[in-house]
Amino acid sequence: QVQLVESGGGLVQAGGSLRLSCAASGSIFSINVMGWYRQAPGNQRELVATINSDGSTNYVGSVKGRFTISRDNAKNTVYLQMNSLLPEDTAVYYCWAVVRCSGKDYYNDYWGQGTQVTVSS
Repeated sequence: QVQLVESGGGLVQAGGSLRLSCAASGSIFSINVMGWYRQAPGNQRELVATINSDGSTNYVGSVKGRFTISRDNAKNTVYLQMNSLLPEDTAVYYCWAVVRCSGKDYYNDYWGQGTQVTVSS
């Protein structure tokens, strides 16, 4: 049993910044990849950024140079620093993690509830 809890969403003006956090808790043996998805009304859920256990990262092209993903393995937490925000960044942002639970020999995907990010013009 694993849960992911996001925080840090809110309303910000274009050009502003927000930092999202997501903490995983429960019977965790290890976490492989962590990341962030987002979904705006009428759109598909889009993968925004990922970070592997070795620290390597990937970003969707629209956020490169503006967003930074990081993780604190000791705290089972992933962050998304969002700078130079644009109205088109408005979406619900979902934390995602691939987790091996204690006592198991396989990984499962887990999702947070989502946090709303609204960027006004």
